[in-house]
Amino acid sequence: MKAEGKATPWIVIIVIAVTLFSLGLAYLSLEQESDVAPEPAPIVNVEEPEVLPPEPEIIEPIEEVVEPVEEIETEAVEEVEPEQPSLPTLDESDGWFELRLPEMTWRKELLKLVITDDIIRRFVVFTDNFAQGNLAYQHSPFVQPNTRFSATELPPEQGQVKPTWQWDEGVARRFSLYVDLLRSIDSEALVQWYVEAKPLIDQAYGELGYPDEDFTEVLQLAITRVLDMEIPKAPPKLTRPSVMYQYQDPALEALTDADKLLLRIGKDNLLVIKSVLLEINDKLARRNSELN
Repeated sequence: MKAEGKATPWIVIIVIAVTLFSLGLAYLSLEQESDVAPEPAPIVNVEEPEVLPPEPEIIEPIEEVVEPVEEIETEAVEEVEPEQPSLPTLDESDGWFELRLPEMTWRKELLKLVITDDIIRRFVVFTDNFAQGNLAYQHSPFVQPNTRFSATELPPEQGQVKPTWQWDEGVARRFSLYVDLLRSIDSEALVQWYVEAKPLIDQAYGELGYPDEDFTEVLQLAITRVLDMEIPKAPPKLTRPSVMYQYQDPALEALTDADKLLLRIGKDNLLVIKSVLLEINDKLARRNSELN
């Protein structure tokens, strides 16, 4: 029992000493770690993986699905012809003509030369007579010239028994305004009016006793008469056996009244009239062939 009591203090002393010694080592270890900087960790080169370009994306073509289109049956639509302007009756056509007349010329101040009273019948009757060589003055579509026909007596030639005359230059000038009006006419508009008015013209022509004949043929005959007329190179001389003058040349005196009127119109005026009528006749023939 005494031996255990003596041993116990020594064990305690040894334990305390070991503990103090351990604490001292731990303290020294901490001091050394605080004074010495830690060595940097070695740098290891890490190779980055090679970046490869992305593989192209393969897009497979998408087939377009075309849905069948159902055919829709459509009813055949008949082509509608444009309505022709309604015509008045022949007896009431003067007002209709007066409205259309200014569209045909730019010399509207000369329209006073036109007689619009019963104009279609006047035009038909005068043209029909003119085509046959006659002059229907009472049915003329134009007012009469203000200046009357006049002639100048020529000095008698040696051995001449009967006096002779020669018409004045003013004779041809009487028709200058009429020629200017004709020259100002729009030939296309005139032919168009003729085509539109053809039923009324045929009706008026039928009243003369030609119900089954085409008036266009008569109109072309009248135009041809003007185109075929030849003017003498020298001014014709006249005689006066009575009140009326006559041509000294028998060939000229034998001409029809229509041809004598063309002589009085004069060479220059007639050339202008021929030029205008030639254009009208050509367009009228083309339009007539289209309609037939």
